[in-house]
This record gives sequence, structure tokens and C-alpha cells, in this order.
Amino acid sequence: MELPKDSFGHDVIVIGGSLGSFEVIRGLLRSLPVDLPAAVLITTHLGPTVSLLNIVEKYSVLPIKSAESGEPLRRAHVYVAVPDAHLLVHEHHILVRRGPRENLSRPAIDPMFRSAACAFGTRVIGVLLSGGLNDGAAGLAAIKTCGGLTVVQDPQDAAVPSMPRSAMNALAVDHCVPAGKLPSLLSELVQVPAGAMPDIPSSLKLEVAIAAQEASGMEINEELGEKSTFTCSECDGALWAIEDDRVLRFRCHIGHAVTADALLGPAPDCRE
Repeated sequence: MELPKDSFGHDVIVIGGSLGSFEVIRGLLRSLPVDLPAAVLITTHLGPTVSLLNIVEKYSVLPIKSAESGEPLRRAHVYVAVPDAHLLVHEHHILVRRGPRENLSRPAIDPMFRSAACAFGTRVIGVLLSGGLNDGAAGLAAIKTCGGLTVVQDPQDAAVPSMPRSAMNALAVDHCVPAGKLPSLLSELVQVPAGAMPDIPSSLKLEVAIAAQEASGMEINEELGEKSTFTCSECDGALWAIEDDRVLRFRCHIGHAVTADALLGPAPDCRE
């Protein structure tokens, strides 16, 4: 069943993870109810030839497939990111776009989280799992801003605690649980009534448009923040500091985005 245009439930679950998250995702997909009244979208940091579908497909009790542009979202279905492309949503369908890398990754978690927040607002449940650095923190904050629910894997339970810990430092997450409790928690949260669609900040819409390859340039960055003294590690262009009181991050005129931690730290590890 396709997602209805209007819904009073939390029927969009977006899940992000990196190093140490694959086993958590497998366990979650094994344990979700077969009649889950929500669509599930998953992004992890992949290498350019790594198929997330091949890693998790056989564990899912729900129909699961690689994301395809234009496909409508359906309840009780799982959609996973493909290599070298961001998994986004627009209105009630999927977008797969080779937009600028974020936090040194494509696919990245923040673009998926932001696009879900823009499209579905209070209907979204964002879940951030094990991983290094802090991709996902800004996106989870966007979900919170738009009235959605936020969940992180307990850092003490995570193989690599940096991503969930960074999110907890950036915002007051709604739930922090070990991996084993995620299936039951999500089964409960999808039944919680969602509020009315909020006004979406224009800056959030702009960042989603950048990931979807619909906007770029210095003029866009001027709307998002102020020019900094740093340069982009992807293209050597100037970086603008994004006005975000939760996560210190930057964008260049091409659209590459990076948090301060990713700018100064090592590249994320895509291996399990």
C-alpha cells in the first residue's frame, strides 16, 4: 500500500549507520513486524562498488529493494541506498541523485534525513546507528526541528559510538536504546499519533535542493551562512560556515558539505 498523502501516524522510518551498523540493521530487519505501517529507508556509508542490498537482503522479513528514482513509497517495504548516490525522498516518491558528497560520503545520511524531514515533517522517525565521526547528527536535528521523532543506538552498545554520541551532543534525542530494543521501540512509535505538518525552514529546503542537484553556487551559500577561511577537501573551493546552532559544518560553492569533525578528521570507514 502506498503512503497516503495525509497521515496522522509515524509512517516514514529513515535509518542511517556506518562502521559497526550492518549487524544491527540485519537484526532489525529480521525483527520488524511484517505488517509494519511504515516505509523504511536505509543509508549507510558504502564503498563505490558495495551493495547494501546484498549485505542485508536475506535478513529482511519485509520486501526489500535498492532505491529507484520515481518509485512511490509503500508501507511495509524497505528501500536501501545504492552506491555513489544519495537516497532522498520528495513528496511521496524516492529520488536517487548523484549530488555533492557530504561528510566525505555519497550516499550520506544527512541528505536522506533532511529530505524526509522536508517531505513528511512530523511523520518521520529518524534512527542513527553505530559509526565514526558525525554524519547524521545535523540530519537528525532537522527531523527534530520538523517535529519528527529521533532515535539513536545507545553509544555504549555501539561498536563505534561516535555517530550516536555526536547526535546526542547536538540535540535532545527522544530515545536512546541498545540495538536489541530497536525493533520493539519502532513497532511502538509507528502507532504514536503525529502532529500537523509544520512550516519547513527555507534553509532546510535549500540543502535538500543541493543534494538533489537542483541548486548550487555562491549565492545559495550566502543564504545559508558566511564565508570561512577553510577550503573544501573535495575541490579546494572556499567553504561557507552554515548557520546551524546544533552542528558546526560547512559547504562549498559546488555543494560539498562537511562537518567540522569530518573536515579535521579521517575519512569515514565504509567497511563492516
